[in-house]
Amino acid sequence: MSDVLLSFRGRQIREADVAFLRDITARNPGLSRRGLSVKVCEACNWVQPNGKPRDMVCRGLMLALHRAGHIQLPDKRSSPPNNAITHRRVSSADVYDTTPLEGTLASLGPLEIRLVRRAAGEGLFAQLLSLHHYLGYSRPVGEHLKYLVLAQGRPIACLGWSSAPLQLDLRDQFIGAPKKVYRHNLHLIAYNTRYLILPWVKVPHLASHLLGRIIRRTSADWQALYNHPVHLLESFVTPNGSGAPAIGLPTGDAWDGRPDLEPNPGRTNRSARSRSCGFIPWAGTSGSGCLMCHELQTL
Repeated sequence: MSDVLLSFRGRQIREADVAFLRDITARNPGLSRRGLSVKVCEACNWVQPNGKPRDMVCRGLMLALHRAGHIQLPDKRSSPPNNAITHRRVSSADVYDTTPLEGTLASLGPLEIRLVRRAAGEGLFAQLLSLHHYLGYSRPVGEHLKYLVLAQGRPIACLGWSSAPLQLDLRDQFIGAPKKVYRHNLHLIAYNTRYLILPWVKVPHLASHLLGRIIRRTSADWQALYNHPVHLLESFVTPNGSGAPAIGLPTGDAWDGRPDLEPNPGRTNRSARSRSCGFIPWAGTSGSGCLMCHELQTL
């Protein structure tokens, strides 16, 4: 008979695991739920690639075991507000120029690509997405990067990357292996959560130009912030009229630099559009998508 009590995020929890958690809880009666999760992470060396404890994941596991009656957690000491609502609240203090900006790439002059994760400009990034992207803005959970692009001192685009979804069949097909083979390297994959060319900017080829420049630096920026690179970038895409995918952008008008966004709060039918998934291999010096897939499976 199997001694598996619970399956959590692909991990099988057995009687021995539960006994270990009960022991830690009993030996630390004064700790809060968060304190216990940190203690468990320290005891198991359960850390993220950047060395920080996976205490939020650990708390989720312990709460699941608590609700199933396998362990007894201390009472909650606080009840924070609903994060799903809080993370969508965006201040609107920044003022920016919205006069039409048209012309060629060359006419824009030098483009400033600013990494605004935990830096000046992060509030403006959130504000622009909240007002002008059809999905709005929600603060990412986990590892993520935020890029704000300026031309002539004016914001013209926003692009965000986040930790990859846990399950994606199209990714399994691209890598050539089921998720269980490369699950331990899922942190080496980043997902394009948002890409917005602001609606008053109409510059042919701007979207593809920015995407090309930003993906060349994403792995190095990830390494600097989280102490590990990324080998694969992925994005849901909408096929455009020519049959080619518009990688990384919310709509099929991406490649001419014009996001298909009307300033209409009634935009509710976007999810019904046909979607596919685009993948951009980035394997450091290997320069080969096949080698990158092999690295994800074997690293």
